[in-house]
Amino acid sequence: MSEQGILDTSTVILLPRLTDATRLPAVPMITAVTLAELSVGPLVAQTDAERAARQAHLQQAEADFDPLPFDAAAARTFGQVAADLRRAGRKTSARAYDALIAATAVARGLPLYTVNPDDFRGINKLELVEIPHPDELDADSATETTDR
Repeated sequence: MSEQGILDTSTVILLPRLTDATRLPAVPMITAVTLAELSVGPLVAQTDAERAARQAHLQQAEADFDPLPFDAAAARTFGQVAADLRRAGRKTSARAYDALIAATAVARGLPLYTVNPDDFRGINKLELVEIPHPDELDADSATETTDR
């Protein structure tokens, strides 16, 4: 486990459901891009309940983290991240937030912690740390229980 690390947006959303804190960095961080991505959520929600849940995630992230900026170093690194994704046959525009978050991590030399590692495959120089998705852990537990 790294001392410091960046959590991607999906990991921030799932933080309350993650049961093994030892899988996370001692000093978790988020980027301004994650805060921007979370800010979209309440505005595009289809129901009041969904809007409230997304607003709660946004407010919790704002209270818990001082986001790392997308600065000039991250902007320069984004070019390499976009090129890596294209070489891997992936469209940068489809994963724009993820590419910007990855660029921030690479530029700062920090690992990126995610429950969705496939979103970041093909990005060279990105230290990726996979966090088990709580739904997969729940499914594994259910399988183990029925196998006994």
